[in-house]
Amino acid sequence: MIISRNELKKLIRETFIDVLTNRKDLIEEAVIEAIEDIGLCLAMEEGRTGEFVNEKEFTKKLDKRLKGSK
Repeated sequence: MIISRNELKKLIRETFIDVLTNRKDLIEEAVIEAIEDIGLCLAMEEGRTGEFVNEKEFTKKLDKRLKGSK
């Protein structure tokens, strides 16, 4: 069975409309995930200062916090 380009386009269009109509949850999840990704990227860009923390100092402060929370 061979289908023409126009028949394929029509089939894809109908399938896409069917998914949009009957599986709104899929679209909702994709949109929410995309928005979360954008927010994370913006937060990372905003936090990027070019200044880096000394690893030993960071580890020391982290250990201090972990011991203090026990």
